[in-house]
Amino acid sequence: MEQELLKLEKACRACQRCPLGATRTNLVFGVGVPGARILFVGEGPGEQEDLRGEPFVGRSGQLLDKYLSLIDLDRRKNIYIANMVKCRPPHNRDPKPEETEQCLPWLRSQVRILRPQLIVCLGRIAAQRLISPDFRVTRQHGQLIRKGNFTLMGTFHPAALLRNEAQKADALSDFQVIRRWMQENDVH
Repeated sequence: MEQELLKLEKACRACQRCPLGATRTNLVFGVGVPGARILFVGEGPGEQEDLRGEPFVGRSGQLLDKYLSLIDLDRRKNIYIANMVKCRPPHNRDPKPEETEQCLPWLRSQVRILRPQLIVCLGRIAAQRLISPDFRVTRQHGQLIRKGNFTLMGTFHPAALLRNEAQKADALSDFQVIRRWMQENDVH
C-alpha cells in the first residue's frame, strides 16, 4: 500500500493537467498513515501548505490538529489527510470546478489505495463534490451519509472556523460524531 501511494505521488508530481501545476512551489499530495480507516479531505493547499508540501500546516492546520487530538486522532498515527486539488490555487482562492475535475482522478486513486471507511469532507467544496452538489455545511454538518462502500461526513473547514468563532462548537460536535463512529467501528 505504501509503495502504491509513493508511485502515485511520483506520477502526480509530473501532473500538468491544469494551470495550477505550473505555479505551485510544492505538490501537496497528502500525509498520514497508509491503511488508515479515516480520510480527511480539504479543498486545496494554501500558502503554508504549498511551501511545505503538506496539507493543513498553517493556522487552520493547527486548529485541525487540536480537534483531532480531542478524539485521539493524529496525522502521524491513525488518519490520512488529502485535498481535492494537489496544487495551490493563486491567492488561496477556491479551486475552479475544472481544476477540481482534473485533479479528482488523483484523489480517487488515493481512496482506492487507502480504502478508508470514513471520509470526512472539510468544508463546502469537498462536501459538495464528494457527498452531494447541494450539500450545505451549515445545515448538514455532522451527518453520517452512506455512499457506496463509504461513510461520508461534511464539517466546517478549519479556515472557516478561524473566521467565524461561533461555528467552533458545531465543529466540536461533529468531531464527537466521528468519535462515536470510531467506537462503533472499533477504530483506534
